[in-house]
Amino acid sequence: MTDVSQSPLHRPAVHESAHGHVTGSARYVDDLPEPAGMLHGLPVGSPVARGRLVARRAERALALPGVHAVLFAADVPGHNRIGPIVHDEPLLAEDEVFAEGQTVALVLGDSVAACRAGARALELEFEELPAILTVEEALRAGALLCPPHEMCRGDVAAAMARATVVVAGELHTGGQDHFYLETQASLAIPGEDDTIHLESSTQHPTEVQIACSEVLGCPRNQIVVAVPRMGGGFGGKESQASQFAALAALAARRTGRPVKVWLSRDLDMTMTGKRHPFWSRYRAGLDDRGRLLALEVEIVADGGWSVDLSPAILDRGMFHLDNGYFVPNLHFVGKAVRTNKASNTAFRGFGGPQGMAVIEEVLSRAAERLGLDPAEIRRRNYYGDCPDEHAPGNMVEVPVPEDEQTSMGASVISLVRARCLTPYYQEVPHCRLPRIHAELLARCDWDARRAEVAAWNARSPWQKRGLGFMPVKFGISFTNTMLNQAGALVLVYADGSVQLNHGGTEMGQGLHTKMLAVCAHELGVPTAQIRCMTTATDKVPNTSATAASSGSDLNGMAVQRACAEIRERVRPVAAELLGAAPEAVQFVGGAAVGPDGRRVPWSELARTAWMRRVSLSAAGYYATPNIAYDRTTGRGKPFHYFAYGAAAVEVEVSGLTGEHRLLRVDILHDVGSSLVPTIDIGQIEGGFIQGVGWVTGEELVWDAKGKLLTHGPSTYKIPAIGDCPAIFNVALLERAEQDSTIHGSKAVGEPPLMLGLGVISALRQAVAAFGPGEVELAIPCTPEAILRAVVRQRAAAVTRAADAAE
Repeated sequence: MTDVSQSPLHRPAVHESAHGHVTGSARYVDDLPEPAGMLHGLPVGSPVARGRLVARRAERALALPGVHAVLFAADVPGHNRIGPIVHDEPLLAEDEVFAEGQTVALVLGDSVAACRAGARALELEFEELPAILTVEEALRAGALLCPPHEMCRGDVAAAMARATVVVAGELHTGGQDHFYLETQASLAIPGEDDTIHLESSTQHPTEVQIACSEVLGCPRNQIVVAVPRMGGGFGGKESQASQFAALAALAARRTGRPVKVWLSRDLDMTMTGKRHPFWSRYRAGLDDRGRLLALEVEIVADGGWSVDLSPAILDRGMFHLDNGYFVPNLHFVGKAVRTNKASNTAFRGFGGPQGMAVIEEVLSRAAERLGLDPAEIRRRNYYGDCPDEHAPGNMVEVPVPEDEQTSMGASVISLVRARCLTPYYQEVPHCRLPRIHAELLARCDWDARRAEVAAWNARSPWQKRGLGFMPVKFGISFTNTMLNQAGALVLVYADGSVQLNHGGTEMGQGLHTKMLAVCAHELGVPTAQIRCMTTATDKVPNTSATAASSGSDLNGMAVQRACAEIRERVRPVAAELLGAAPEAVQFVGGAAVGPDGRRVPWSELARTAWMRRVSLSAAGYYATPNIAYDRTTGRGKPFHYFAYGAAAVEVEVSGLTGEHRLLRVDILHDVGSSLVPTIDIGQIEGGFIQGVGWVTGEELVWDAKGKLLTHGPSTYKIPAIGDCPAIFNVALLERAEQDSTIHGSKAVGEPPLMLGLGVISALRQAVAAFGPGEVELAIPCTPEAILRAVVRQRAAAVTRAADAAE
């Protein structure tokens, strides 16, 4: 297509499933018609955080009406171990259990009620053993899940010695439950010749296929995994859907009947992993203008009882310790430890939020020490030249030690001196944060509002306001290079209708809507003429997870290539029908159009091409070029590009209760040249609110024996409509087309979540208004944590007043 005036690309659009969502006609796994003879499967989890499984008896359960079978580890015909990186997770517990909720048995019955009765009747005996429940305990025990990850540059000690301000401390960031609306669900249907068809709520159909084939001991071609849609995923269905799908497949193979495994909210929250809690220790040196000179950080991720995706999540946490700021001298060390809790897993941001939280804490504390505007100290540290970079006295020395110069080379040394090289030695070309910063502050009238907040705080003794600022630079690509690939299959029928298959999964984020726009643009047909099919492994094999914010990037390129192949095949046919040169034919508005304006409808063109034996189906494939990372040296180019954004956040805090309100949020975000702006704006709004939930109300609590106490909506608080800001302005950065991406667009799924850290910046400002000194504010910033911080500031104010009186 060359005429973009009728293309759906870069235009607002309704989500392709919106009508189904609001009418209830959209089908999820649990909504699918139940096949004849279907059984229900209920996983039974360990009641202890660590122990030996001494005995397991199912006789009493099997005697109950409606209970058909109980499966244990010995019933697995293939491998009993699953896991996305290393196979260290027993599908069904063997001799030991390592976390509360670890699956010990699967009860099969005619109904969920029968399964629950059977689960209560099981006779399971455990010898409870001492459990490791905190990062600190794991470190003392040397319980590492993977080798440490290290990055170094410059001379940290010398830079610290030159620093005017040194900030040091520890930071705990808590976990977060995914709380997807649709809990984990899988339906396995046995077919002829020992085949299995699986309907699964998963972000990674191929990983489910692999797990099921290995558990059953059969080749992958006997397993077809389909994903109708998900009611949310947020990373929680990237690796952890595999267990429940494999249980359903195992049960279907053992019984010869369809089996559905669906988790209640209570069971889902107990059995599945969360966002990784991180413990971090940091020391930073800055000059008198708040410019970073050196940064030492040790981050430790709580991985839970198995490896899962912890090494990759730790890596991304390391990659984002810099956020959008140039750090000339640095030493970063990252570790992931094993604890006796549910295995933590992917969550929107994938370690990036935990890494960014550290450097944002550093800059917030430094700003309080220096009396700087929180937005200004961040501006002074962005990658690349700041506007006042070369003013007298403003230069920051960027030393390159002699022993590093030989290995780095002149070009890399130049990049360091130009302030555009990350800690892992990837170039940051044309950082957009300075432009976003200036445009956002102008849009939200930052300076005037700072003055208004100060005036309001001066006359309000019990309620204070704060105005915070948060920029984001987020790397886009899977950090495991192998995963940066995708496929698509496009079928054009002789009546001109189109079926679109791609390897990405739809979880409400609007991926299918974007892929429809790409397909329609490339073929020159209306989106109404295209049907986006259920994602399935028999249409597109060897898929990567829909994760890492890369769904549109990877699958969009694959769809584009498949459509382009079909379009170029039919171009000569269209040229002949139009009496025009092939290169003069355009595909637009549902027709092939010649230079004289004559049109051949797409349906007629498809029929003619079929009659002339021109193939009307094509597979497309894309692999992201020029990315690689060497973990041993801590250097490489793990990301194809960076996405940017910033948020200005205004809050109000009650000094009596510690409760807070979001008064106003202004966001300016870089999505390149948006494929579908309405989808991207919705992702930004939702991502921000989910980030706010992580750093404020969403607190996970375990008892002294490792039992999760917050396992339902009555005890675990996610943001509700009342937690949204009264004024919420979201804008997309203009003139922002990105090179070498699908139609100049950028990823949007994860970066906005980290803008939620701006709430902490604002809360610190509000709490600081109650008294002098640096603010100590725990994360998550629950009302209790905020109130404790307010009490400390008030006490400091009383002490200062008493000292002044003396």
